[in-house]
Amino acid sequence: MKQGFTLHNALFIGFCATLLVAIKSMMRMKLGLTGHSMFLISLFYLVCYGATNKVGSMTLCGLLTGILAMILGVGKGGPFILLKFALPALAMDLALIFMANMFTLRWRCILLAIIGSIAWASKSWIQNLLVGMDPQVAFIQFGLSSVKGGVFAIAGALLVPVIINRLDAHDLLTTNKAAHK
Repeated sequence: MKQGFTLHNALFIGFCATLLVAIKSMMRMKLGLTGHSMFLISLFYLVCYGATNKVGSMTLCGLLTGILAMILGVGKGGPFILLKFALPALAMDLALIFMANMFTLRWRCILLAIIGSIAWASKSWIQNLLVGMDPQVAFIQFGLSSVKGGVFAIAGALLVPVIINRLDAHDLLTTNKAAHK
């Protein structure tokens, strides 16, 4: 029988969302590198997925992160901050439906991180079009943001299997072990 989210899953998702907002608010560095926030976003969303092994866990984490960031005033963009966190999570979960157990955890994480970075960059594309930027220039900006965000997202995704293996080694996961191979 397929079981929904347990209390353990919900607490872990809430923990990841809260930790993501806390780290982003503490490390308010201007690195001058487009896409550096995708490192933390992909890391925490994919850890949520890896720990719960449930489709929808990344979307819940993304929505909760966006709401927390809006309430606490972390980041810039007002209501668009919710899109910044929710769009990558939703895109990653939708992609996961189609490739649930097709690849190893490492390759799933890499592919999901790339998809998440494209969705993350679409938020800027929407904003640029809304302020009246030329569509061709907005599309070029979208492409550059996707690539730069993708590099950081892949770096975060490569850490996920290590974290999941450590959590599993300490018996902190209650998921199907076959899904993590």
